[in-house]
Amino acid sequence: MKNSPKIGAHVSIRGGYGRAARFAWESGAACFQYFPKNPRSLKLKPVDRRDAADCAAFCREKGIVSIAHTPYPTNMAAGTKGAASREIMVASLLNDLEIAEACGSLGIVVHFGHFAGIEPLQGYQNIIQCMNDTLVAWNGRTKLLIENQAGNHGNEGMTLEELVKVRELSRFPEKIGFCFDTCHAFASGIWNPQHTEELLERGAALNYWPHLVAVHLNDSLYPYGLRRDRHAPIGQGHIGAENLRRLLTSEHFRHLAVALETGKGPDGTHRQEIAAVLDWYEAEDRP
Repeated sequence: MKNSPKIGAHVSIRGGYGRAARFAWESGAACFQYFPKNPRSLKLKPVDRRDAADCAAFCREKGIVSIAHTPYPTNMAAGTKGAASREIMVASLLNDLEIAEACGSLGIVVHFGHFAGIEPLQGYQNIIQCMNDTLVAWNGRTKLLIENQAGNHGNEGMTLEELVKVRELSRFPEKIGFCFDTCHAFASGIWNPQHTEELLERGAALNYWPHLVAVHLNDSLYPYGLRRDRHAPIGQGHIGAENLRRLLTSEHFRHLAVALETGKGPDGTHRQEIAAVLDWYEAEDRP
């Protein structure tokens, strides 16, 4: 297919990174997302160089791309004190970058961050400092990919303006990209599918799209603007397949890594959803 992105889904690394890549390929995916370590913990994980190299080699052979997702407790807005301090976050992020780089991944997806009682200006400053402290020692090709938030934990991180600004204010913007979550954008209210052109124009005006590397392709269990982060299978939620198709086939979303984060199908894979999304592009290529 001409001008189509790499479509896939989140997969488990049970059995190793190389096995995850093969599982993705066997389910018809050209992209996959994975947790580089325990998704519930910031405990550092030694890099299994042999397994990671196997993953990278298989992906090169088959033309697959991958992205890693940082563990859930990761919070770039964390302060300098406590058990979940900035120091802990930086060490964990570097660990994720090292694993992802060894696996040949494009980037590590990290949520914008939660302020949780922190004064907003301080929260933004914390995020920028966390990224600076992480990236000052990072010389790999794998990027830090900031993901837009749904608003279910607070007002921060929902807008493209915030993501663009913290990247601009960082010392290493060339090491930072973005991951756009469709459900989060719908839930937060920044993307009204009835006015998709407004989102596309806003992203262009902000220079957001040139730095977009990955997409989380999810429908929404809840209606527009409710700040509820609950994913639905493609076409079975309140966004709908046609609205997702219109967004994903727009020029800014081509040539990206696209990962579904929806439930598995009856066969234990995302094969049917991947095929359905690929058909959006096949339909455009038909005479």
